[in-house]
Amino acid sequence: MKFRWSLVAILVLATSTFFAQETNAPKFGKGLFNLVGKDSSFTMKVGFRMQLLGTSTWQDGESLETSALVRRSRLKFDGFAFSPKLKYKIELGLSNRDMSGASQYTSNSPRYVMDAVLKWNFAGNFVLWAGQTKLPGNRERVISSADLQLVDRSLVNSRFNIDRDMGLQLRHHFNLGNTFIVKEILSISQGEGRNVTTGNEGGHQYTGRVELYPFGDFQSKGDYKGSDLKREHTPKLAVGATYNFNNNAVRNRGNMGSYMETDEGLYETNISAIFIDAMFKYRGFSFMGEFANRTADDPFAKNADGSLTGDEVQVGNGYNLMSGYLFKNNWEVTGRYTNVELDKTITGKDPETQYTLGVSKYLSGHKLKVQTDISYLDVPTNTGQIMYRLQCDIHF
Repeated sequence: MKFRWSLVAILVLATSTFFAQETNAPKFGKGLFNLVGKDSSFTMKVGFRMQLLGTSTWQDGESLETSALVRRSRLKFDGFAFSPKLKYKIELGLSNRDMSGASQYTSNSPRYVMDAVLKWNFAGNFVLWAGQTKLPGNRERVISSADLQLVDRSLVNSRFNIDRDMGLQLRHHFNLGNTFIVKEILSISQGEGRNVTTGNEGGHQYTGRVELYPFGDFQSKGDYKGSDLKREHTPKLAVGATYNFNNNAVRNRGNMGSYMETDEGLYETNISAIFIDAMFKYRGFSFMGEFANRTADDPFAKNADGSLTGDEVQVGNGYNLMSGYLFKNNWEVTGRYTNVELDKTITGKDPETQYTLGVSKYLSGHKLKVQTDISYLDVPTNTGQIMYRLQCDIHF
């Protein structure tokens, strides 16, 4: 299986080289090659990116731990089919971290497919998405891992995000006055996460999101990109709020985390999540803030006789604040404060507070960059942990 997909990747790259030699290749960062049908009835842009990551961690009383890995390796395809009003996106994950998570619920197969979604602009400002893709959850999660301001996302994201799922999304936007923009998203999805093949184990998942842009849109979709690389000439602000309801969820983080198994199948309970976030950018300065909350009707998983299984829904709150300044030489300094406080009476987990300081050099925006950061993790019952990371990101 791995050999087959490796071969596919090699063939795609070889094909891209051929097209690059025979036609006018796109600029760096704009895809390996772009295809346009002779009758202009379809387009396809093929891209590839990878992240190479080195990490070292220190903790009092423990030995130094180091690792080096291909953090992400992705093939991307996007364009339109038949009409510019019908767009598509396909993204395949090729690194071990991208494919991990195989289980009986994914037919014990690697999870190659990240995104496979159609986007149909069927009327005016209405666009219907169908397929597997990111749900409209916390802003940090929806920002592509290729466009992050630090080496990786925060602890708030890893504990609370609702990630990808299979389903439908209806998107719309409208203007209030000359500059004020309102964007709305409604979604219904399977509720089990990505690449699930066993069907709907519990109930469905419902998500609604509203975003406000009082000063108009950001340049180049900068509301969902880290750093103010466009150096906005006027202040730009986006404020968003999401409510997610997973009916009869069977995993301990909604559509993420572990399945809550009992002696007679899977435990089901309603799980709700709320996200509130903001993004601000102006002349190289950027700020992003997020709040996350998860609750459950009954967070303790139980067997049919009422005895506890040992699984609990990961209920609690999280805060994430991040700010950076991009200098004119494209060096950036960024700081992040993160606090996660799961309900200890339910989960048994202590609060976590993490402080991160990062430095980035953008050689060609997010398409080619080197990022490094150092974090201090404070947990009341443990000695503090220091983590240092260095990452190179390249995106064709």
